[in-house]
Amino acid sequence: MDSAVCREHLEKLLIEEASVLERLQSVLEHEHALLVANDIEGLERAGETREAYVGELLRIDDERRSLCRMMNLPTDVSGLERLLEWCDSSGLLKERWAECAARATACRAANDRNGALVTARIKKVEGMLDMITGAGNDPKIYDKQGACERVTRGARVSVAV
Repeated sequence: MDSAVCREHLEKLLIEEASVLERLQSVLEHEHALLVANDIEGLERAGETREAYVGELLRIDDERRSLCRMMNLPTDVSGLERLLEWCDSSGLLKERWAECAARATACRAANDRNGALVTARIKKVEGMLDMITGAGNDPKIYDKQGACERVTRGARVSVAV
């Protein structure tokens, strides 16, 4: 494969990745609004869309790794950087790659924020259930693997944390 063909293919992948990341970021923002509104049905639909976008990103990453393998380069970031140096003397694709990385970081932050909100809600529900069942007064301990256990009248009960 010559460098022009490689550059063209890599550019196509980066454009596609940027588009999918933009849509994913939008879905993650929408998911946050749905979480705040407690819209369970909307969350299910948004979750399906999010999973589809993640699948597209995995496919794009797989194509990029295949391109690196075809050029006998490592399939990690260093291999991609070497591929970019070889086929993109102008540096424009490096800029696109940096933009994709920045957008992926923003998507990670939005996903982490949504996950923190979900975790906080689960903890709140667990606390309310503990109050209802009277388990809130039972001490909690951790086992060797770090899983939380609650000691109840001499018995240990595993609790998912």
